[in-house]
Amino acid sequence: MRINMNEEMYDLTIIGGGPAGMFASFYAGLREMKVQVIESLEQLGGQVDALYPEKRILDVAGSVNVSGHDLISDLEKQMRLVNVEVRLGETVEDVIKQDDQFKIVTDQQITYSKTVIIALGNGAFNPRKLAVDGADELENKHLFYFIKQKEHFRNKRVLVAGGGDAALDLTMMLEPVASQVYLMHRRESFRGLEHMVTAIEQSKAKLEVPYLLKDLKQNADESLELTMKKMKSDETKQLTVDDIVVSYGFTSNNKALTAWSLDLESERHDIKVNSQMMTNIDGVYAIGDGVIYPGKVKLIATAFGEGPTAVTAIMNRLYPDKNSHIHSTAIHLDEK
Repeated sequence: MRINMNEEMYDLTIIGGGPAGMFASFYAGLREMKVQVIESLEQLGGQVDALYPEKRILDVAGSVNVSGHDLISDLEKQMRLVNVEVRLGETVEDVIKQDDQFKIVTDQQITYSKTVIIALGNGAFNPRKLAVDGADELENKHLFYFIKQKEHFRNKRVLVAGGGDAALDLTMMLEPVASQVYLMHRRESFRGLEHMVTAIEQSKAKLEVPYLLKDLKQNADESLELTMKKMKSDETKQLTVDDIVVSYGFTSNNKALTAWSLDLESERHDIKVNSQMMTNIDGVYAIGDGVIYPGKVKLIATAFGEGPTAVTAIMNRLYPDKNSHIHSTAIHLDEK
C-alpha cells in the first residue's frame, strides 16, 4: 500500500474517535488549535455507537435518557462548529517522537503533530462468549452479544445473562418491548448502579439468581430450551425463551500501547497519567476509559472532563502567552 506523506504540522492529533476523543477535539477547536482525529472505524462514536446505539446513557450531565446514537450525533454536531479534521477508517500503526514533534504513521499516510492525545478507550473490543455447546450456531440468530435494534425482540421471551451495568441496562431496554425478560446472574447481587438495581427489582423482569446457563437446545419451533444450574448446588431448572442476550463484558486489545513504550498499569494495561492527563512520554496525553490515576471513575461524564484538562495543558505547553483558562460563560460560538 502506498503511504501518502503529509508535511502539514498539527498542534494536536487525537487517536480515537469515541465520545472522549470527540469532545476533546471540539474543545481543542474552541481553543483554535489545529487538530486532527484519527479513527480506525468507518464512523465516529467508538463502542457506544458501534455496539449500543439504542442504549440509554444516564451519566451525561443535562441529558435525560439520551440514546448512544443521539449522543454521538450531538457530539458530531459540536465538532462541526469548529475546525477539526477527521480521518475515518484509518489505523494508527506507530507514533514516533522526533525532537519536539511526533511522526504519526497510519496504514494510509504519515502526518506530523506537536502533541498527541490517546483516546482509544479499551481498544479493540470482543465480547466474552457464552461457553455452552451450540452457542456459536445460534449467534446473531437467537443469541446476541449486543443490541442494535431492540424492535427485533418485540413480543419475545428474552433471557439476559450477566450481572453488571450493561446487563441491567439491556434488561431495562428490553422490558417495554419483550413479552417477558429474564435476568440471569451467577451471584445473588448485581454489580451495577444502585438506581438501576432498584429499577430492575421494581420492573416486570424475572430474576434468575444465582444461576448459570449450563445447556441449551433449539426446539422445532426455534424456541430455546435452557438448562440453568444453581450455584453451589446440584439443583437445575428449565426455561424456554426465544432469544438470549449475553452481557459478560468484553476482552480488549491495545497491543500498540506497549509498542509505543507507554507506562501501563500491570493488571488491566490502562495508561498511567498524571493530573494533567500526560503519560510518561513528554507531549503524549491520554483520556477516557483506557487511562488510570488515583480516583479514576470510568464514566463518559468523567472522560468529558479529562479532554479539556489535557487540551488546557497542551495550550500551556504550546502557547504559554495565551489565556490558559477559559470559563464556560466566556465561550461564544456561532452555529454553522
